[in-house]
Amino acid sequence: MATVKPFRALRPKPEFAKEVAAPPYDVLSAGEAREIVKHNPNSFLRVNKAELEFDNGADPYSAEVYRRGKENLWDLESRGLMIRDPRPCFYLYRLTMGEVCQTGLVALTSVAEYDKEIIKKHEHTRPEKVSDRANHIACLNAQVGPVFLTYRASAQINEIFAELTGTNPEIDFTADDGVRHEFWVIESADSLDEIQAAFGKIPHLYIADGHHRSEAASEVCRRKRIANPRHNGSESYNYFLTVIFPDAELKILPYNRVVRDLNGLSARDLLDRAGEWFEVESLTEALAPEIPRTFGIYLGGRWFRLTSRDGSFDPDDPTGSIDAAILQSNFIDPLLGIKDPKTDTRIKFIGGIRGTAELEKLVDSGEFAIAFSLCPTTISQLLEVADAGQVMPPKSTWFEPKLRSGMAVYIL
Repeated sequence: MATVKPFRALRPKPEFAKEVAAPPYDVLSAGEAREIVKHNPNSFLRVNKAELEFDNGADPYSAEVYRRGKENLWDLESRGLMIRDPRPCFYLYRLTMGEVCQTGLVALTSVAEYDKEIIKKHEHTRPEKVSDRANHIACLNAQVGPVFLTYRASAQINEIFAELTGTNPEIDFTADDGVRHEFWVIESADSLDEIQAAFGKIPHLYIADGHHRSEAASEVCRRKRIANPRHNGSESYNYFLTVIFPDAELKILPYNRVVRDLNGLSARDLLDRAGEWFEVESLTEALAPEIPRTFGIYLGGRWFRLTSRDGSFDPDDPTGSIDAAILQSNFIDPLLGIKDPKTDTRIKFIGGIRGTAELEKLVDSGEFAIAFSLCPTTISQLLEVADAGQVMPPKSTWFEPKLRSGMAVYIL
């Protein structure tokens, strides 16, 4: 069952929250982050992406960069922009983007439950990225980027959340991208007990986004456990920072693709060969697919629809039946020769929030030769893959809206 634990968050004072809260460290380049900080020196990007304060050639994984992040974190606190609650609390964090509204619990969850896969994962992690975040946590002695978790929605938890968010939030601002962020501090002992009891009935939590941060927390726990002869399991490093949302409220956008060349084929040859696995139809306008197993292709200034033929994939395979896997297996690998989309530099992935216009722009520029628009993966597909102990296809989920870093920091 899921363990959730209250904690003393270091968080922005309400009047500074819009300035401090920042996009996640891994969705921006150093140059983009540097531009944001130029106009807003109080941005939390100075903590979770401190390389922006160094020259372009600086090693973002250096001890000097981590130390700068630590200095910047305490600078925010010492100048009174962030405060630490005097007693452990839970927090509710609501994000609203258009018609999408999701409310999650900010809490600590158990590293041991992650290691035992009570908290389930659906991605492999890369050692260098895990090491980076583990070293960041160890240097700052704090977890500054929450892991985005989900669970199969519970009517009891929905009722608790609805009651607790019936009051005015402690923090309420709309970011420059139009997403509204509301934040409630839950400190009553009865509410804390009620939340813990309700989550104690949830059999599994699932990582939606943040596999490297989760694995980094586990790595830090392992290091500290080895170094602590009196380890008893109750130490702060046995827990990690999360925001936990019900699955029914989550929005996954498509994760589209662009490829730099046609692997030596002409456009006509490519479409003819695609006919083995897909029905190919010419279109007069852009296609953002809403029906699974259909794909849009932008090629030579024209759009086409690909519809998967019967027998071209195994519908009973939780991973192989996801659209990103079908496109990879039946088109991108055999026709374009891209075996490993995680490492091949010929392919690039475009978040669906940018729409089909971005795909047209990239191809029309001549930088890319072909673009693919996909139907969004569903949250039920993600949970099914995790329950099966399998791994999602690379770049198959793009969650929006995204959590802001700096809304709550866990001090070890």
